[in-house]
Amino acid sequence: MAITLKGDQKISSVPTSKMKALRINLNANIYGTFAEIGAGQETARNFFRAGGASGTIAKAMSAYDKDFSDAIYGIEDDRRYVTESRLKKMLRHEINLIEDRLDRQKHPEKLFFSYANTVTTIDFAKKFKGHGWVGIRFQLDPLEDYNEIVLHLRFKETEAKLQQETLGILGVNLIYGAFYLNDNPKELLKSFYDNIDKDKLEIDMINFSGPRFMYVDNRLMSLQLVKNGMTNAVMFGPDGNNLLPAQVLYKKNILALRGSFRPVTKVNMDMYEKSKVKFLNEKKVNPEKTQFIFEITLSNLRAEGEINERDFLDRAELLCSLGQNVMITNYQEYYRLVEYFSEFTKERMGLAMGVNNLVQIFDEKYYRNVSGGILEAFGKLFYKDLKIYLYPYKDKETNEYITSGNLKVHPRIKELYKFFKINGRLVDIEEFDPEILSIFSREVLKMIQEGKDGWQELLPSGIAEMIVEKRLFGYSRRK
Repeated sequence: MAITLKGDQKISSVPTSKMKALRINLNANIYGTFAEIGAGQETARNFFRAGGASGTIAKAMSAYDKDFSDAIYGIEDDRRYVTESRLKKMLRHEINLIEDRLDRQKHPEKLFFSYANTVTTIDFAKKFKGHGWVGIRFQLDPLEDYNEIVLHLRFKETEAKLQQETLGILGVNLIYGAFYLNDNPKELLKSFYDNIDKDKLEIDMINFSGPRFMYVDNRLMSLQLVKNGMTNAVMFGPDGNNLLPAQVLYKKNILALRGSFRPVTKVNMDMYEKSKVKFLNEKKVNPEKTQFIFEITLSNLRAEGEINERDFLDRAELLCSLGQNVMITNYQEYYRLVEYFSEFTKERMGLAMGVNNLVQIFDEKYYRNVSGGILEAFGKLFYKDLKIYLYPYKDKETNEYITSGNLKVHPRIKELYKFFKINGRLVDIEEFDPEILSIFSREVLKMIQEGKDGWQELLPSGIAEMIVEKRLFGYSRRK
């Protein structure tokens, strides 16, 4: 937020919600509908109060009754109403009505839009704070196809009235940003929090589509959500589109593999495949209700200072080509990642990792900011019947394979370590490929950037070809 100083007063350059709504209302070409379900007509109310709304609002409605809603928008396969598919049906239905009812020849300059939201606010018991889907479908040229922005939010406030007001401000920000900030999607994304404190609202998924966003990579927009502190975790699928973590992880068994994947190597994939076999062999694990996740932390992306977006997309490109779901999180500590997963599932969880990562887990220095220290962190990490699938490390000096059985930890942690080992929480991956244990991503990356030979054989099938073809990680044909 830009700030200018005038005497002793601070003046924000961010326009108020009323100013934004009024600018939209005074634009003679912007014209559309509002369809809001679940938290009142809070967005439309801002436009009505700003003045001049008759030139902007063709219709404002709420279909609260489920039978009415189904009659208008159809019945969802899962019979749910607060879903992405419901929101998209609302957006398309309302745009089609505008096109049918308004003569284009009479309104040649009009830029039509439909704004919609379907949300559930906090319940009376205040156990579930609520969430929702918000979106806009809009034109920037009467002869051009429609663009679309769809996002998912989670409320943090504990009063329904406050949540409604926040939703109304967000709606204004979205509509304003769609028409006036569309040429800079990163700034558009930041503008969603204009006049909203980040502790009131979390945005954990967004997708841009349409002709004006043809060159927007939604994975990069996902990264911006975490980078800007709008959420702590985002996910995208093999097709590059962002996914809602809560939807993907709900009541699922979860096996996560953390790494830099810079680039993804044979070791990464061997660790994944071998831990996957062990995880699926667990009695409590239903293969049909299991999600596998390749996770990269924000701190890993910042390992060399500022986040390199091209470098991030290179990693994402390769993991997506392998058909994997990728998660970016702000959870440097593993116990925080497990806590996050626990919000969506009570099923079995597993973490696949190398020995070096396990050593870090049992290092007390990572828990100095936790009030209960390492014991509190481990209580959160292991109380959900979690297992760690451990990939060995080969000691270069002794040629010995380091496993959970011969790993040396600090004497103060020794008994704690033995407790989890004896109780079967640490599972060694014994069917590893000894020929690839000396492969490290950082060394492969250095070979690629320096134009050395031999790195191709260290990567999974098809990955080297993609790096060469798309010039990933600074690859150059010149040596």
